[in-house]
Amino acid sequence: MEKVERLIAITMILLQKERVSASEFAQLFQVSKRTILRDMQTLSMANIPIYALTGVNGGYGILDTYKVDKRLLSSADLEHLLTALAGLEQLILSAEIAQTIKKIEAMVGPLALNRSMQLSFYAWEGRAELRESLKICQTALLKQRLVAFDYSDKTGVQTQRMVEPYALHFSESSWYLQGFCLDRHGYRSFKLARMGQLRMDRRGFQQRADWPAHANPTHANPQFVTIKAMVAPSIHDQIIERYGRSSIEAATAEYGLATMYVPQNPQGFQLLASFGTQIKVLEPQSYVAEFRTYLAQMLQNYA
Repeated sequence: MEKVERLIAITMILLQKERVSASEFAQLFQVSKRTILRDMQTLSMANIPIYALTGVNGGYGILDTYKVDKRLLSSADLEHLLTALAGLEQLILSAEIAQTIKKIEAMVGPLALNRSMQLSFYAWEGRAELRESLKICQTALLKQRLVAFDYSDKTGVQTQRMVEPYALHFSESSWYLQGFCLDRHGYRSFKLARMGQLRMDRRGFQQRADWPAHANPTHANPQFVTIKAMVAPSIHDQIIERYGRSSIEAATAEYGLATMYVPQNPQGFQLLASFGTQIKVLEPQSYVAEFRTYLAQMLQNYA
């Protein structure tokens, strides 16, 4: 273990425990007591209030005034934090996030074993590839290095890109990389699943001064249209989860009338098509016409 890592570990341990002897630290980190003494001197020079007590019950400690008041986070707060982290871990399967969860679980003890909220996700094989792409992007962001990749747009056209990476963005169910594209001379948002041969370049870059003004991804703000649709009871729960209970009103003995806002693009049509025969879009007629065309094109694949 490197010295910096050992110093951080010592500080975290002393924040949690009343006192720890030099022998315990030496045994834990497999170093000599003299090394521990030097570590304590280093921490003191860094303005961390370390004190030492001699005697049978002696050891090192940190002044209570320096310790974080545990009342700032209740058991419920910690449980919510663990639940959120667990959900993020399932989405990207990050080893780093898994380590963070273990650290928090170690701090809160039995709480981690009795979480009242649990999240479940399908273990899609594609997440392994996505994890590697995320790792490359995260490393490039940290080191401020350019990334290069082959990019396939929605029409299947492939281009080679060199990008200054600025942020990773998760929207609905997809990850995006935001950055400045040197090939298009402008800010762009790239879907990670459309990237191929992703690699970090040796060259670095300085973040552009106008980046914050371009931080909002354009793909997250499509044009929405409010539609009316007849919906069967079997999909009421899905409509409620997305639009709330007030979005459905009684229409007939079997069907409800739902008011929904959906993107006026293929993604919106895909959402509606996923409900199958359990939905019938009524208005506006312009949207119905476009949706009908989309469904007709789908049927052509099976003609």
